[in-house]
Amino acid sequence: MSHADLLREWYSEVWENGNTDAIDQYFAPEALAEGLIPEMQVGADDFRDLVMAFRHILGDIQVDMPKIIENGDWVSAIIHLRTTRADNGAPLQATGSVMGRIKNGRMVEAYNQFDFISLFEQLGQFPQDTLPVCMTGQRLDWT
Repeated sequence: MSHADLLREWYSEVWENGNTDAIDQYFAPEALAEGLIPEMQVGADDFRDLVMAFRHILGDIQVDMPKIIENGDWVSAIIHLRTTRADNGAPLQATGSVMGRIKNGRMVEAYNQFDFISLFEQLGQFPQDTLPVCMTGQRLDWT
């Protein structure tokens, strides 16, 4: 199996299907992912919690990877997430990227970037235009 295929299967099985039991199949026990939560590395058990938390607030998840690059032990992809709000079914989408190192058929190292600001704006948890407002130096109004 190519590294690109492994990455596709990870997103399909774990994120789209919500099969947290499959995490150990794709993610080595000693592996840590960086970038999803600032200042925190995410291990296999953390992924179980993270997947379940997102599946609680989102509807069916579809992950597309329009660009995937393999180089030796490394694989990198652009991620397009399409889903809906669990509370009202409104469609939403967000983008991100992942870079992972594969060893013996499992991820042993991963670096992630995801547009959580856009996702949480669409979920109604951040005010609209959060990023432009913050870039002006203004504070967000949470009222």
